[in-house]
Amino acid sequence: MSASPIIQTLPLGAQWPCMDPFLFCAHHNDAYPAGDGQMGVQAVELQDRPMGSDFSGKDGFSMYHGDHVPGFPGHPHRGFETVTLVRKGLIDHADSLGAAARFGGGDVQWVTAGAGIMHSEMFPLLHTEQSNPLELFQIWLNLPASHKMVQPHFTMLWNERIPRLHHTDAGGRQTTVTVVAGALAGAGAPLPPPPESWASQARADVAIWTIRMEPGACWTLPAAQGADTRRMLYWFGGSRLQLEGASLSEHAALQVQAGRDLALVNTGTDGAELVLLQGAPLREPVAQYGPFVMNTQEEIMQAMTDFRRTQFGGWPWDSHAPVHGSAPRRFARYPGATEDEVPSA
Repeated sequence: MSASPIIQTLPLGAQWPCMDPFLFCAHHNDAYPAGDGQMGVQAVELQDRPMGSDFSGKDGFSMYHGDHVPGFPGHPHRGFETVTLVRKGLIDHADSLGAAARFGGGDVQWVTAGAGIMHSEMFPLLHTEQSNPLELFQIWLNLPASHKMVQPHFTMLWNERIPRLHHTDAGGRQTTVTVVAGALAGAGAPLPPPPESWASQARADVAIWTIRMEPGACWTLPAAQGADTRRMLYWFGGSRLQLEGASLSEHAALQVQAGRDLALVNTGTDGAELVLLQGAPLREPVAQYGPFVMNTQEEIMQAMTDFRRTQFGGWPWDSHAPVHGSAPRRFARYPGATEDEVPSA
């Protein structure tokens, strides 16, 4: 094929451009300072910030909606899913189902909001003698109209179990592909997505991968399986990249042809990093108001009414922004469980 596989090139901003069935993708990369001993930011670091809604990036980090511990205190969702990939640091999760978790270092949390859930996502600063860097991606995957009111579901995908492809090219340089969702030959069996997810439907051809390429590495991204699949490739790390012979020097969101193999070459002197989001589109109307994503404005109004009436099950925690102690232990406590799940090889 001689025609360029790049359909569209878009800039990367605070929120990355997405295509149906994805709604949202954000890359958080915060250089949090040493903690104050109570898992929060020292008061001197909070001066001159719009507290309560701090997305300033001042001094290399934001507090978001946190006022002591950074993060996102309890808030509702309905009608879609959140997929949170944590590359550095830790997140403390709590929700209206009674689930709790501390996860990070490659772990992925997948929450099907469905008919409605409240959850909090806080970023505890455990280290008091060194900085607390945090890097994560949060992705919103839409639910089809038939599944918008399913029961909410909480899933942890531990780093130790997530499939990976380690490819060494003819020059001995390595590409590592981390397969959060979807199947990739050579990576091992994929982990199952939540049962009511669009990703659980074979025809959806959903894939969520991260790709890291050593300097000079070559790897061919295989064609998607679905005839209707759309594919977005986000290049966010590294200085230079070649895609099917086209040289790129500015980070971008690349809508690419899904039905063909794509040769990638890291032509820079540092590691190149990419995220792949792909899936068959739902092709349904989207009505969104903040944390609610439905198909009509009437359904949005109903979501707001339901939340005011029920709080989506209420909030069983003492704090609106709970954190889970000073130990770095990763764990998940599922709804109704009496024991924690911990990562295992």
